Amino acid sequence: MFPSYRKRKQWMERVRRLFGGMPCRVQVAALPWRVREDGSYEIMLVTSRGTGRWVVPKGWPEKREQPYEAAAREAAEEAGISGPISQRDLGRFYYNKIFRSGMEWRCEVHVFPMQVENVADKWPERKKRTRQWFSPQEASALVREKDLAELIAGFVGNPRQFAL
Repeated sequence: MFPSYRKRKQWMERVRRLFGGMPCRVQVAALPWRVREDGSYEIMLVTSRGTGRWVVPKGWPEKREQPYEAAAREAAEEAGISGPISQRDLGRFYYNKIFRSGMEWRCEVHVFPMQVENVADKWPERKKRTRQWFSPQEASALVREKDLAELIAGFVGNPRQFAL
């Protein structure tokens, strides 16, 4: 049986006081990119399920997955894409995830560049999300998280350095 909301809030307050705040939860994300025929780069963003804002495919690592493997899985589930993904992260960004219960967690998201080679017509979350390609400048302007916008803007200078 799950503890009551009041007991969870009391526990969370004790942890916050002990550590000076709630500990971050770790998520992983793919930064999908491709090269256009003219040699320029594009970044794929997807809409979030709750608010419809533009985000990168992200989620929680499962079981014994490596972080980059989890990021690739999330990209396939949320955007229907696949391709080589870097085993080292490009960087991290932080945001506050708000659950349906109203509980809020601070999340640290490790971002792994993925060179998109395959775009599926059907994928698990196609009815819940929209996906779209953007120029790096557009993608940077559309995401709400400032740190993520900076990662996108800095990445496009030489994305192949992260692809292998």
